[in-house]
Amino acid sequence: MRGIICTLLILFGAWTHATEKKPTVAEAQSFMDDVEAELARLGVEASHAAWVNANFITYDTEILTSKATERLLVANMDYAKQATRFDGLELPADLARKFKLLKLTITLPTPSDPKLAEELTQITTRMKGVYGKGRYCREDGTCLSLGELSATLASSRDPEALLEAWQGWRTISPEMRKDFTRYVELANQGARDLGFKDLGDLWTSAYDMPGKDFQAELDRLWTQVKPLYESLHAYVRMKLRQHYGDEVVPKDGPIPAHLLGNMWSQTWSNIYPLVAPASSDPGYDLTAILQERKTDPIQMVKYGEAFFTSLGFEPLPDTFWERSLFTKPQDRDVVCHASAWCLDNIDDLRIKMCIEINDEDFITIHHELGHNFYQRAYNQQPTMFLGSANDGFHEAVGDTLALSITPKYLVDLGFLNEEPDPSKDTGLLLRLALDKVAFLPFGLLIDQWRWKVFSGEVTPESYNQAWWALRLKYQGIAPPVTRSEADFDPGAKYHVPANVPYTRYFLAHVLQFQFHRALAKEAGQTGPLHRASIYGSKKAGERLNTMLEMGLSQPWPDALAALSGETSMDANAVIDYFAPLKAWLDEQIKDQPKGW
Repeated sequence: MRGIICTLLILFGAWTHATEKKPTVAEAQSFMDDVEAELARLGVEASHAAWVNANFITYDTEILTSKATERLLVANMDYAKQATRFDGLELPADLARKFKLLKLTITLPTPSDPKLAEELTQITTRMKGVYGKGRYCREDGTCLSLGELSATLASSRDPEALLEAWQGWRTISPEMRKDFTRYVELANQGARDLGFKDLGDLWTSAYDMPGKDFQAELDRLWTQVKPLYESLHAYVRMKLRQHYGDEVVPKDGPIPAHLLGNMWSQTWSNIYPLVAPASSDPGYDLTAILQERKTDPIQMVKYGEAFFTSLGFEPLPDTFWERSLFTKPQDRDVVCHASAWCLDNIDDLRIKMCIEINDEDFITIHHELGHNFYQRAYNQQPTMFLGSANDGFHEAVGDTLALSITPKYLVDLGFLNEEPDPSKDTGLLLRLALDKVAFLPFGLLIDQWRWKVFSGEVTPESYNQAWWALRLKYQGIAPPVTRSEADFDPGAKYHVPANVPYTRYFLAHVLQFQFHRALAKEAGQTGPLHRASIYGSKKAGERLNTMLEMGLSQPWPDALAALSGETSMDANAVIDYFAPLKAWLDEQIKDQPKGW
């Protein structure tokens, strides 16, 4: 009797499954229409709340921003889970892409169990809180913030002071280790609920190719730029050894991490005075020029806007000038970190900066406006396609325009009477390489470590060991003192506890040079790539705009082809740009060992 009942239950289950109504394409389209409308509404609401919070930092605006953001994230995750019922349904290409992106835009998937979802949210909030409130406190009770410790690393040349600052910041992260371990478990579960193997699989699936193929792409790009990085590394190591001595810097080993002017050794431009060539004077001082011309913050932004209008883009809307933040208010705290916004997904464009009249902010303004003009260019796309072709494109576009701030551009603006002699270029290229080239391996390794953690290849028992193994492999740097698993050095980098994917920055540092090379060619530039500027070229502007308007509607190789004619990322553009510097570096280190 029991066997008969079991058989009947099995047959009933098979019958009900067979008679379930399969979803249709029309139902999928209707579902996606509702999703796009609601996510657009919640996104605009969250953007306005975030803008107010960034410009009026109070307890209440933080609460309002948190709630608005939570509503958006919860809705996105809920819709992504609902969308799984359409898996396997043959859909039109654009609709299928929207369903794919609905899942892939989620960087922190929460488990289906509400209690576990709440636990994951609490953990990530707590880890960010630990980082944000982090202070290094000395035995005498003096406590130093990240900004103060970073200032020491940037300006001090005392090895003991540098070591204290470097070690001090890393005292804030060991308490994250337990939370981070649980975060990995819960986020992986959330990714599996969406049909992915783990969180790393979800992240790498966002690049229009299988994760394994994407990893191979990253390896190929790194192989292209590694010789340039090795030459820069060897030169910097030689100059640091000359300054600090053989007891501090080895002749042929990794560079101690605390000597490179940055808390994470990700950019080295702060040590430029130690490594500058004899002919380091570029022949002009952009900061002095701007100040002598009595340039004000609005005029700084007007210069940036004029760059884009010279390419054929429409001027910024009046609301941009009415609603942006250009200077730091005297009556309240604001987030001064530069950022570009489009609050209504149409043309409510804004930047938020505390502009200083100097060369750095002049470059930053051009970069941020690159985001704004990108945002406006794709504003005719549906909600799911509002974004850059992949997450590296947005940053790359802003940096591409900044690469056109060359002596030629400054002559066109009337800042210089003529371009300085090419003999002045070495110092300019070296300073830029200490920023751009030095960053490449760091931009790559952060997620290399996390993907190994998410997959289980790296276990909690070897978090720190694996971290430093990758930093040695890619960067050729080593900790200045012994580290152990009592430490949790990955947590001392914001993007790790904050769950922010990092490979986008590596891609941006490759793509910006590829974009610049293609646009310079379109503009008819025939000289050295590092001297080219696309300012005033309508042809380059038209080529750029064609790609910008595509947004996220097509796979990134198609967007890349629209701008460059190429369907593969090519880090050889970095090599082309820095070719004169590479030759100079190799001459300087011809008697020095390379590698580590």
